[in-house]
Amino acid sequence: MKLSIMITGLVLAISCQSKSHKISEPTASLDPVQTQTQDGLSKAYFASGCFWCVEAIYESVKGVEESISGYSGGHTENPTYQSSNTGRTGHAEAVEIYYDPNVVSFATLVDVYFGSQNVTQVNGQGPDRGSQYRSIIFYQNEKEKEIILEKVKEQEKIYGEGNVAASILPFQKFWRGEDYHQDYERLNPGSGYIQNVSIPRLRRFQAKFPHLLKENAH
Repeated sequence: MKLSIMITGLVLAISCQSKSHKISEPTASLDPVQTQTQDGLSKAYFASGCFWCVEAIYESVKGVEESISGYSGGHTENPTYQSSNTGRTGHAEAVEIYYDPNVVSFATLVDVYFGSQNVTQVNGQGPDRGSQYRSIIFYQNEKEKEIILEKVKEQEKIYGEGNVAASILPFQKFWRGEDYHQDYERLNPGSGYIQNVSIPRLRRFQAKFPHLLKENAH
């Protein structure tokens, strides 16, 4: 028990604290950038707290070929882990999802997004707090935007109108994160953060959506 409390306290201590309201999103008025398919795979972009957690969640989903940790949603060029953690770049930790649209739809990916997070938490997820951990769903075209808005309405029926914390933003650019962040959960199973935050979050998602999981993800 003491060890758990110490770990929780340490995580809280190193996490930036959030304000009680959403930050302004200067990119909200821009036109979305449409990415191109690659080897038959489409791309999608989400921010939902620590990218280590989100990367592992999406990689457990059938039809997702790859999930890459990085940064998006900000106003600076070439963001890094250190610079984004200052909260001054505007970027959030995000993931780039490569998925087969013949196996999993964008709408299902949005379901995965809401089903794997605290929908109402502003500027963070769990112990990770600050604008760099805020929730964002990026759209690349009007069809994706319409899907997201419908999914938000579904969440508002559960949590109340205006209580969904995620911003809905036109996608502009994704910056791949440093190599040591990629597949972090899988490669660092002994990490205190992975054991106490990331894996429990993954397990909660898997328990809710067993029908979406790859066979080796159970």
